[in-house]
Amino acid sequence: MSDPARQLSGESIEPNMDAGASCAEQTRRHFLRTSLHGIGGVALASIVARETSASAVSSAISDGTAGPRSDLPHFAAKAKRIICLWQGGGPSHVDLFDPKVALARHAGQDIPESVRGRTRLSTMSSAYAKWPALPAIKPFRKCGASGTEISELLPHIGGIADELCLVRSMHTEAVNHSPGVTFFMTGSQQPGRPAMGSWLAYGLGTECEELPSFVVLTSSDREKSCGQLFYEHYWSNGFLPGRHQGVRFRPGSDPVPYLSNPDGVSRASRRAMLSGLAELNRLRGASTGHDAAMDTRIAQYEMAFRMQASVPDLLDFSNEPKSIVELYGPDALVPGTFANNCLIARRLAERGVRFVQLMHSGWDQHGNLHSHLAVQCRDTDQPSAALVRDLKQRGLLDDTLVLWMGEFGRTPFGQGDAANPTGRDHFGRAYSMWMAGGGVRAGHVHGATDDFGWNIARDPVHIHDMQATVLRLCGINHERLTYRHQGRQYRLTDVHGKVVEGVIA
Repeated sequence: MSDPARQLSGESIEPNMDAGASCAEQTRRHFLRTSLHGIGGVALASIVARETSASAVSSAISDGTAGPRSDLPHFAAKAKRIICLWQGGGPSHVDLFDPKVALARHAGQDIPESVRGRTRLSTMSSAYAKWPALPAIKPFRKCGASGTEISELLPHIGGIADELCLVRSMHTEAVNHSPGVTFFMTGSQQPGRPAMGSWLAYGLGTECEELPSFVVLTSSDREKSCGQLFYEHYWSNGFLPGRHQGVRFRPGSDPVPYLSNPDGVSRASRRAMLSGLAELNRLRGASTGHDAAMDTRIAQYEMAFRMQASVPDLLDFSNEPKSIVELYGPDALVPGTFANNCLIARRLAERGVRFVQLMHSGWDQHGNLHSHLAVQCRDTDQPSAALVRDLKQRGLLDDTLVLWMGEFGRTPFGQGDAANPTGRDHFGRAYSMWMAGGGVRAGHVHGATDDFGWNIARDPVHIHDMQATVLRLCGINHERLTYRHQGRQYRLTDVHGKVVEGVIA
């Protein structure tokens, strides 16, 4: 039978002991404890000390929940939870958030080499001989009392301009999708590190006993034009304990695989089985030594049991007022859509889930900019704004940080036929994102790019700087939230990152 905790724990189940194994079970930990003599004693003692420390970190398991680290928070937290609205593929900053008159004035003409410099571009355009300036495909307008300029393609987001902190000076080294997403989510362009949601769950624990502290929801553009995949390392616990793995909710009647009881197994019998299994595991631990992996497994079986009741309630929209459903748009109750996921994200936030990661693909307009960008905006604009409005009217926005961004922006020059460009390539040298709630400055624009939207002219914000700032808003000093792995201390920001004080209220 499939393991109902596998999706939650990130742990594999140990195989059965060989029939001929000794009755006196000899675990690795027991072997180490009885072998601290001879020339290997010092090294073995070091291993035991590290494992004992790791066990202590994950020992608060009796009720299946985990509290914050004892040294946290480092500061008074402005944000208790985060909702990340990830726009996969690279939303065009010069079409949506960063108006550039020079692109219209020089339309069709090459962007000067003095502006382009030696910018790293993707292989799709790095060998181009022409760099025709491509103006924004729709006009911008001043929005709200702040007068923030936002494209007419995003009227609903424009309607919440006074809630937004718009950053126009983001930059990254990544020029391809998967490394770019991995970079923001984990602090490295290579897979293997813990995701931001896992770091927050590890550091701050959970406020919710009935749901995971880190939940992932995915969706795609309705035309399925992008072709990108959502890799599990985007929400991986990496080398952190398995219970900090992000749990992906899929659309439909069975959102978490292996969660439902098989036919013929009642909730009461499942409860009795888990109680017996937990007792057997504790007895084994008492005789062979404490095992952090076993603690995680017990905790995640208990979480899976509680989720059997909490997830159906979470996804029951019968008690949602009609006005709220309409706020999120016509797709609000269509499973698997970005709108439905935004509504679920609000319900997760009010239940105390620490980190909700919505991932929507389709922002990769290499040859269909003039048609498909409008489709993406139609699918995501209203739900994104509705989420912010909904959180605010419920009193949740003040301590919920909402992030809206992608892995990079798009080139200010047109891609394809130089005489009639139909798309934009990936562009990491300068791009835009926005934040709302959670202690950021509302109605504020941070940073600026040059006349062509190519280079950052003021207040650059690197990926690591944004990560450090997000942690700071959650009360964490990014240099002190660390985990020892392979002989050194790791952190989300690696050895980089400075808090962007200018975006904090």
